[in-house]
Amino acid sequence: MAPDALIDTGAILSILDTSDTWHDICSSTLLQLQFPMLTSEAVLTELFYLTGVSRARMEAAWAFVNSGAIVLGKIENSELKQMHDLMSRYWDRPMDFADATLVHLANRESIDAIFTTDHDDFATYRLAGKRRFRILPVERP
Repeated sequence: MAPDALIDTGAILSILDTSDTWHDICSSTLLQLQFPMLTSEAVLTELFYLTGVSRARMEAAWAFVNSGAIVLGKIENSELKQMHDLMSRYWDRPMDFADATLVHLANRESIDAIFTTDHDDFATYRLAGKRRFRILPVERP
């Protein structure tokens, strides 16, 4: 089944960390979503960097990655220019590489839903045709 939502680093971290202020709302949102969600290698790089030196956090992240909840969207070298263009366009934000990969994948795969705790940035980013993302969870803690 083709993914109908993307997932960002913050949402994954919040699901895994019961002390995170976003944990409850992200955990309940996760139960309402269809799997798999699409993500990028850049998001996983951030995820494993931000789990730090904790073996337990790293193992929890791997368990989530291997759960079937996500699938990686492959980005070819020929597509890197689109990420550069996005990061240049949103320089004043600034847009990081992981966000650029998600916006690119959203455009390429025609997905407008993003599961993220980064509401402010994804409310600013636009999809092709100036469409807005449908940001999940809808509520904030």
